[in-house]
Amino acid sequence: MKRVLVCEDEDSIREFVVLNLKRSGYDVVDVNCGEDAVKAFDDAGGNFDAALLDIMMPGMDGFAVCKSLRERSAKIGIIMLSAKSQEMDKVSSLMMGADDYITKPFSISELVARVDAICRRVGLMDSQKADNGDEITSGPFVINLKSRVLLKNGKPVDLTQVEYQIMEFFLKNQNTALDRMTILRRIWGENYYGEEKIVDVNIRRIRMKIEDEPSAPRYIITIWGYGYKWSSGE
Repeated sequence: MKRVLVCEDEDSIREFVVLNLKRSGYDVVDVNCGEDAVKAFDDAGGNFDAALLDIMMPGMDGFAVCKSLRERSAKIGIIMLSAKSQEMDKVSSLMMGADDYITKPFSISELVARVDAICRRVGLMDSQKADNGDEITSGPFVINLKSRVLLKNGKPVDLTQVEYQIMEFFLKNQNTALDRMTILRRIWGENYYGEEKIVDVNIRRIRMKIEDEPSAPRYIITIWGYGYKWSSGE
């Protein structure tokens, strides 16, 4: 059974979310503040597939919780809940390491669909198998499809599960222009509700980890008005 951590300070919203996630077959742990969310994660030894985090909370807000959980786990899927529709909240969430965001008010069907998608992605990472030694090399990068690790000049790059999947997709399609919608559907699923902008923010985050100069990228090249292309940098 997939396990979800729900952190929401509004009791009525939290109880509604928890009830419907349980009805959908999830094991749910719920808390009403950021400090308790981090404690619950640590007490469970990080045994969660996904976390739903409200952004606006007293004390430790959702951004801080997201950052803390992401430092503890690259694997857990993180969805941010925000009462605001401002672009900066969305971008900030993703830059902190979140995988997705939902703006309140939201329909429960949309929320469950997002959780389903993110848990499938986490499960896919656990279940995918590759032949031992199955690697792809490009310039200074080597991606091992068995251990699901990316190396740059022999040193591991710390990636979230979404970032890894994007990198794997790029390295399997080197020198091929990939439009944003293709990347979105490949990584977030065919029925993803959100915006293409989530692709751009994740690319920005990956560039900060792999590029020597993120503002002048050599490897993930922007195709203006279209999408991105992977180059070996040579």
